[in-house]
Amino acid sequence: MQYGLFSVGDVTTDPTTGRTPTEHERIKAIMAIALKAEEIGLDVFATGEHHNPPFIPSAPTTMLAYIAAQTKNIMLSTSTTLITTTDPVRIAEDYAMLQHLSDGRMDLMLGRGNTAPVYPWFGKDIREGVPLALENYNLLHRLWREDVVDWEGKYRTPLQGFTATPRPLDGVPPFVWHGSIRTPEIAEQAAYYGDGYFANNIFWPKEHYVRLIQFYRQRFEHYGHGRAEDAIVGLGGQFYIAKSSQEARRQFRPYFDNAPVYGQGPTLEEFTDQTPLTVGSPQELIDKTLTFREAFGDYQRQLFLVDHAGLPLKTVLEQLDLFGSEVLPVLRAETSARQAPGTPEAPTHASLVAAAGGAKDATVYADGDDVTGASPEVA
Repeated sequence: MQYGLFSVGDVTTDPTTGRTPTEHERIKAIMAIALKAEEIGLDVFATGEHHNPPFIPSAPTTMLAYIAAQTKNIMLSTSTTLITTTDPVRIAEDYAMLQHLSDGRMDLMLGRGNTAPVYPWFGKDIREGVPLALENYNLLHRLWREDVVDWEGKYRTPLQGFTATPRPLDGVPPFVWHGSIRTPEIAEQAAYYGDGYFANNIFWPKEHYVRLIQFYRQRFEHYGHGRAEDAIVGLGGQFYIAKSSQEARRQFRPYFDNAPVYGQGPTLEEFTDQTPLTVGSPQELIDKTLTFREAFGDYQRQLFLVDHAGLPLKTVLEQLDLFGSEVLPVLRAETSARQAPGTPEAPTHASLVAAAGGAKDATVYADGDDVTGASPEVA
């Protein structure tokens, strides 16, 4: 099991002080949180992709490359790469470059995003969101696996004799998770390709996500990728912890009550009862997280959201220190003890290279000139 963090990168006013961080402060805070994640022994750090205020992660590969240069072990990922409004050629090249820069310590999660105005900003129609996701990933999948691609579709100009560069590290494309909170077509897509499926189950009751994950597992087996139990599943979660549950609720309540997403809605107690949000003691977080396996089966990646709703950086880092010392070791031990024999691990670059029969030099040595790329005329 991989445990990690994801950030949506919101710039939100701290309701207890009335102070709103600058974009620069928020960007630097996310970098500090990523470094803390490695320090406490987490496996993954992921950032979202947004192109509108109040969010700042508009260039996830830039952020992750910066983090890669300052870390040694932690996996770097996205908690959504927008497959609908980003050109798949751009995704293929940007993330292959990140793969090289991080020495393979990366994967990515594809999604449609949940901000409607983004579509026209990038020349797309939100009503075509699902077909865009399906077509664009079909092209991305080919760009990473075929040295020369001829392609024609509905939503972008055709490609003729195109080679995406750089080629994937060691000849193995990055692992892909398909993220969704409500769309069975995306679960079907993940199953068809044998990719991972990430259910960001942070807002709705678990029964909704149980249906999606069960569907993905069934279709994964249907397409011949292995048993339903072999399907690669990831889950979201949120927490705020303190030494006692009473203290945690007292500290977090103003942030919850004023959060842009769920503020002014259900009470804190109702929300923690109905969703994966845990606000309480370290033991309460351990107990609740371990129940996820009961609902969804054994799974491979658990990401938590901790730096949202205006929480100051100092508080987030304190949360992570407490999580690293009192929660993470217990979760690792209990997960290992409870996991069914034969449960697959989350894919890594090393495991994917081994499954492919070893690393290879995937460089395409073209015979064209280094200015136009055109092949010399044959005499």
